[in-house]
Amino acid sequence: MNTPTYRTQIPLFDELRGERVLVRPYREDDAQALFEAINEAREHIRPWMPWADTHQTVEETRDWIIHQMANWLLREDTTLGMWDIQTQRYLGGTGLHPRDWDTRYFEIGYWIRPSAEGHGYVTEAARLLTDYAFESLKANRVEIRCDERNVRSAAIPQRLGFTLEGRLRNFPNAGGIRNVLIFSLIPEDWQKESRQGTA
Repeated sequence: MNTPTYRTQIPLFDELRGERVLVRPYREDDAQALFEAINEAREHIRPWMPWADTHQTVEETRDWIIHQMANWLLREDTTLGMWDIQTQRYLGGTGLHPRDWDTRYFEIGYWIRPSAEGHGYVTEAARLLTDYAFESLKANRVEIRCDERNVRSAAIPQRLGFTLEGRLRNFPNAGGIRNVLIFSLIPEDWQKESRQGTA
């Protein structure tokens, strides 16, 4: 992919559909669903997410969404929501965050409401974003980071064939000092995983 002169003209998707999960940018009318999911998840995500105590009102959530919509238009960030295709229920958040457009380096993040945990939704969403990054954005590197204590989060890049590159020791994360695991996938890895998946 040749990066356009103006970053705002980099083409992005309207939505990505898997077998069970829909991933798309937020809209203003998602505020209530997002607010309710964060309320449900607050205690669950507090150890891992520095923003766990924000989103105290629907209006605050709507304001946050508007900022994410602006970031999407400017291609400064690509924060996304996950929905169950069958029920249209909001499941949690994800993102394919551009760390460097010029070198095509991206990071995937995610969280899920507790009542939707353990069904493979996040793995499916992360796979959709990983495939999109390599197929459409010609990524040279896709990264996933997580607190080393967050075993469920670390299992997702492992399932998707990411390589554990190392541990950042005493790294500032989620309002404290943590050890953070770094997983990555590069084009050669992704092509190998894709071939194994179709074998």
